[in-house]
Amino acid sequence: MSRTITDPDIEAYAARHTTPVPALLIELEARTEQEFGVLARMLSGQSVGMLLQTLVFATGARRVLEIGMFAGYSAQMMAAALPDDGQLITCDINPGAIALAEEFFARSPHGKKIEVHEGPALETMKALEAAQEAPFDLVFIDADKGNYLNYYEAALRLLSPRGIIAVDNVLWSGNVLEPKEPDDHAIVAFNAHVAADARVAHVLLTVRDGVMLVRRR
Repeated sequence: MSRTITDPDIEAYAARHTTPVPALLIELEARTEQEFGVLARMLSGQSVGMLLQTLVFATGARRVLEIGMFAGYSAQMMAAALPDDGQLITCDINPGAIALAEEFFARSPHGKKIEVHEGPALETMKALEAAQEAPFDLVFIDADKGNYLNYYEAALRLLSPRGIIAVDNVLWSGNVLEPKEPDDHAIVAFNAHVAADARVAHVLLTVRDGVMLVRRR
């Protein structure tokens, strides 16, 4: 059974007192709903998008890695806070979502900073590690829940010394309290793993569907 994480009236109040997203992203939300229906709820949305953008700005990030792009909403939010020579590498396996995202990247003033990798994200992460390029200042994980532990461990190896890993959906509509389905148990296992990880400090925020922020100790 799904639970409401915060009171809907509080959510609406918070949205009214959060910086609005650009018109291009409002259009992207509408197109995503039109093309993907109920799956459009996978978009990060205003609150998580602005949180990610603020993290990029506050940390002075120059390189960002995103695991799970979908329609590119969060990628655009983060890219907007990168410097002109910054880079955001984003991964997805859905050709339809990639096509929609790239259409809107082409219309964004920040789209030139975004590089899309189509294919399994763990393969992309392995290739990035092998290439030994500059590490990433922020890694955002928002993909298939069964691989969250694998993404997390790979992200730690790619993270800059003062970098942050942000992980979405860690409250999973409240189903972490009474897990039944495989994805419920995957999120519970992931949260427990991070909580027991002596290598990191972390905070689980009750923003939208739950966001975990992790840094090295």
